[in-house]
Amino acid sequence: MMGPAHSLSGAAAWLGVGAAAAAAGHPMPWPVLVVGALICAGAALAPDLDHKSATISRAFGPVSRVLCEVVDKISYAVYKATRSPRDARRTGGHRTLTHTWLWAVLIAGGSSALAVTTDRWGVLALLFVHLVLAVEGLLWRAARMSSDILVWLLGATSAWILAGVLDQPGNGAGWLFTAPGQEYLWLGLPILLGALVHDIGDALTVSGCPILWPIPIAGKRWYPIGPPKMMRFRAGSWVELKVLMPVFMLLGGVGGASALGFF
Repeated sequence: MMGPAHSLSGAAAWLGVGAAAAAAGHPMPWPVLVVGALICAGAALAPDLDHKSATISRAFGPVSRVLCEVVDKISYAVYKATRSPRDARRTGGHRTLTHTWLWAVLIAGGSSALAVTTDRWGVLALLFVHLVLAVEGLLWRAARMSSDILVWLLGATSAWILAGVLDQPGNGAGWLFTAPGQEYLWLGLPILLGALVHDIGDALTVSGCPILWPIPIAGKRWYPIGPPKMMRFRAGSWVELKVLMPVFMLLGGVGGASALGFF
């Protein structure tokens, strides 16, 4: 899928988690719901670090472009080193390493460790990166029309404000993980969810997605998971723009309202 659909699906997924938590009798504080949705929307773009033309490659100027090129080469090297004889030959690393459950778990775990061990500055870094990505995905038209510096300033300002809100007692710094020293450990969860939602979204497209790597399936190490081919669509097609994106917005609205106790 394209960047805007990925971000919308990520935000909707976290709002759905919020609704499920409320239904289970453990409602999220509203800052956790809002911040988690924004992080998840940004994290839903991150697997495309292996794509030099993806939305994320433009998000941080030359830094993200170089990073995408490096990750593409690393992903391609891993693919070549681990492919089975039945896996297709490739010329690049897109939809390989960064589109797997293992990558999602490692990135989420590293993010949680960063938030816990570096305290406020690690939290601010995670918020800044994912809020910039959320702007690029959810507000992509405005982001394209404005300068990168304005988007970065918006991300930095929002990160500072939201970190301050979360720091207030009862606002969610210790949500879910309540032991001393586990504040902000939960930040890895929307990052994990965003990456997995991205992979599931790509699995619905024509090419599928090797989410389960390195588990071999049908003799392939990089088996492209997906529904029957007749149910798949091309990225950027009318199915994505006219059907899925409105559905994501509707589900996100219902999930958010339910999570906040409106019904």
